[in-house]
Amino acid sequence: MRNLSAFLSGGLFGAGLLIAGMVDTVKVQGWLDVFGNWDPQLAFVLGGAVLPMIIVWRLAARRELSLLGSPMPKRFPPVVDRELVLGSLLFGAGWGIAGLCPGPALGSLTFGGWGGVLFVLSMVAGMALTPSLRPILKRLGRGSNLALQAEAPEVLR
Repeated sequence: MRNLSAFLSGGLFGAGLLIAGMVDTVKVQGWLDVFGNWDPQLAFVLGGAVLPMIIVWRLAARRELSLLGSPMPKRFPPVVDRELVLGSLLFGAGWGIAGLCPGPALGSLTFGGWGGVLFVLSMVAGMALTPSLRPILKRLGRGSNLALQAEAPEVLR
């Protein structure tokens, strides 16, 4: 049942990305080009994703078990540290340059041409290199007080 649920959820997610235009790199880059030829259409996609998730997170926080009977994962304390900031900057830069993030990149493999394949290969290489780069980043960050405790917004509690 768990595999069927994962398959159906993934299919629904992929269909949503396709219908919303999130696999169209020109549309995504238009959304990110706030100071140029901005295309606000993806704001509706963002709102359509975030608003229901706020409700679902509140409901899930009260549950001990998932709908399939698995234990609900524990919440991690929200911490903003050097790794999160650097990762966010790299993710945003890659998203802006390529017009793809991981989900749409995988979805566009069948029709995105060599650009999509190169993006996914680069993404996989980055994920493979990250564990070996982590000690270097930690050494560079010593003496820095970048770790901040972030308070979760009220809607997520």
